[in-house]
Amino acid sequence: MRGNVIIVTDVKTVKLNDGVEIPVFGFGTFQIPADGSTYKAVREALDLGIRHIDTAAAYFNEREAGKAIRESGIPREQVFLTSKLWLQDYGYEAAKKGIETSLRKLGFDYMDLYLIHQPYGDVPGAWKAMEEAKAAGKIRSIGVSNMTPKIWNSFVPQFSAMPSVNQVEFNPYYQQKEIRKIMRDAGVRLESWGPLGQGNKEMLADPAIAEIAKAHGKDIGQVILRFELQEGAIVFPKSTRPERIKSNMDVFDFELTAEEMNAMRALDTGAGRHNPDAPGVAEFLMSAFDVHANN
Repeated sequence: MRGNVIIVTDVKTVKLNDGVEIPVFGFGTFQIPADGSTYKAVREALDLGIRHIDTAAAYFNEREAGKAIRESGIPREQVFLTSKLWLQDYGYEAAKKGIETSLRKLGFDYMDLYLIHQPYGDVPGAWKAMEEAKAAGKIRSIGVSNMTPKIWNSFVPQFSAMPSVNQVEFNPYYQQKEIRKIMRDAGVRLESWGPLGQGNKEMLADPAIAEIAKAHGKDIGQVILRFELQEGAIVFPKSTRPERIKSNMDVFDFELTAEEMNAMRALDTGAGRHNPDAPGVAEFLMSAFDVHANN
């Protein structure tokens, strides 16, 4: 307890297929600016007891996330740190440099998890570099992101090692049933980006979710996160507001019933905001920005 703030230190961990333990609840930094905001938000999350931080080269805030961890006073081995390789660093040689750049910006000699951020281009070459970095102790676990069944079947059979996670859009309105089955059969964990629908107003006002929330004395966001956790997802909601960070964490003192879980499952629309299979997505993402601009 710090003042009137409850510090959560007993977040459950699960074991990935390579034996690495990962906290099921973390803190995301997507779209938090590198103007001091990321540093402040990550410090707040760490002070509240969160021990899982998710960043990426393409978020442009690795430096602030790393600095916040270093200056928190928490031993490095107690914080699970994820970053991601961007498209401009795919291919074997480019990925080796990208990995070193992330480590330098973060200010650490290893990352706990490193992901293929967008699965286009020379993914197998990048994966080979990631496997070597893992063998060298620079990365503890490696995974992928935004892989649909089509993309998965195109790339993963070429890998020497199975990914430990696939980080995808996942929430009650988009439950990713097809790729989850493939991943379940392969022993790969799902990480949910945008677990609260990136502010989806319709979902955050859904009457079915509101009814469940009322029954438990919780808010809609807490019920959504609880549903995702009970579905086996690893979640890391993002906020820059301390009160919202605290609220998002308040999901470990209740459990949804089987009937409530089925009611949540029935909300699936089968479509999300991002379609990795859509024509032109790779080209758009490649031209959106340059991760080398501020190296």
